[in-house]
Amino acid sequence: MSEVQTLRLERNDWVPNNPRLPVLIYRSALAIQGDDPAAHFEQTFSANGWPPQWRYGIYDYHHYHTEGHEVLGVAAGQARLMLGGPDGHVLEVNAGDVLLLPAGTGHCNLGSSDDFLVVGAYPPGQQADICRKAPSDEQMARIAGLGFPESDPVQGAGGAVGRYWI
Repeated sequence: MSEVQTLRLERNDWVPNNPRLPVLIYRSALAIQGDDPAAHFEQTFSANGWPPQWRYGIYDYHHYHTEGHEVLGVAAGQARLMLGGPDGHVLEVNAGDVLLLPAGTGHCNLGSSDDFLVVGAYPPGQQADICRKAPSDEQMARIAGLGFPESDPVQGAGGAVGRYWI
């Protein structure tokens, strides 16, 4: 199992972040191989109970989600991301890296290579809503009440989700 880094983010202006769950950063979590490396991410996430939803990049504007925890697998390229909202934490990601963003976590693409490709997935019954302004009380309650996934999207049962999201 690759080492997992954690990043705790406090509320930042209009971005709520998640006061109880850290971002999980899996460096070089999956090998980049074959003609379709995104398929390896999709298979891994799916096998661990996180149905893949999309292949794309990451939006170049600050946003967060209230209806789902989001896993982002970097299948190709590299990018500079900002986590936590404006003036947040800058993070460099490369092919093979995976980020697990708890609901409420602000994220934005500051710049990426032309081949930057991400696979996004959510636990069953959860989804991405695109939020770009301060959350309502209802949205904050939704973030606080969102269930934990049963399994880690990269490491499966007994993985980092069970160690850091308690």
